[in-house]
Amino acid sequence: MGIGDWLKEQKGKAEAGVKQFANKDFMEAVAAGCALIASADGNISSEEKQKMVGYINLNDSLKVFKLNDILTRFNHYADMFAFDYNVGKAEAMKSISKMKSKSDAAKTLVSVCCSIGAADGNFDKDEIALVKEMCTVLGVNSADFQI
Repeated sequence: MGIGDWLKEQKGKAEAGVKQFANKDFMEAVAAGCALIASADGNISSEEKQKMVGYINLNDSLKVFKLNDILTRFNHYADMFAFDYNVGKAEAMKSISKMKSKSDAAKTLVSVCCSIGAADGNFDKDEIALVKEMCTVLGVNSADFQI
């Protein structure tokens, strides 16, 4: 399977799953995951924030949430990363870990984060490493996502 086909498959899984898990904890986990992946290089730049806003705004699977709500939560996590990377990562993982007992929601969250990581056409090693760490926290097999 080529990378293009894989990306389409992950996007399809993410869109179907997000609609099923539209609740506050899941929205919080999505916002945390977005900020985590955007922080892969240790710094969330204004360009990355704009990319994330654009992605959230254009992604049909995230339209079940109010854009302002998810952006507020994304900015909350981005601010934590700006304050201290380790604090931001710990807080993001805490929200992400709430999906651990919900296997389907956890897999959907990982699919969303894979899609976000690949949104710029370059799912780099740092982003992949964070998604793998997220998989470990969630008890999800990263091989299911071909990473």
